[in-house]
Amino acid sequence: MSLIELFVLAVGLSMDAFAVSMCKGLALKKATPGAMIKAGAYFGGFQAGMPLIGYFLGSAFSEQIVAIDHWIAFLLLGYLGVNMIRESMGDDEDDCDDDMGVKTMTVMAIATSIDALAVGVTLAFLHVNIWASVAFIGVMTFTLSAIGVWLGNKLGDNNKINAELMGGIILILIGAKILLEHLGIIG
Repeated sequence: MSLIELFVLAVGLSMDAFAVSMCKGLALKKATPGAMIKAGAYFGGFQAGMPLIGYFLGSAFSEQIVAIDHWIAFLLLGYLGVNMIRESMGDDEDDCDDDMGVKTMTVMAIATSIDALAVGVTLAFLHVNIWASVAFIGVMTFTLSAIGVWLGNKLGDNNKINAELMGGIILILIGAKILLEHLGIIG
């Protein structure tokens, strides 16, 4: 996986966290540096930890399914992408509140990083440097989540970017690319 592909994957994975962070920013009276760092740390930490868990789970059985790993990657990423797109079209505004307590942030960080667990399984099939990959994903999510809090607070609800839709499309495209490369359709 190239650096550009890893960058695109990290951005795609972080879109759920970015959207939730924007929602938090909308609800806050002021986007303080502490709130931005807190959102970044929770979301970035879980987005880095989940693919690591998925990678080790995937590595445990990757030898047995190497012949179909590209199909598994395609199906997992496609499924996650379609779910993100479906969620982006729903009306989930009731989750917008200014609670940034440990319990709330932990639940939200887990919820937004479940897809990263499945991506970790996919990364095991791609034989990537997992430590560099999860660090990159964590830093990217930290950064975008911190920006999301600030941006949501500054722009308001009328200008909210549909980050989940973009993230879903990115995951589907990455899955398709993995499949097409393995089938020799693209190089």
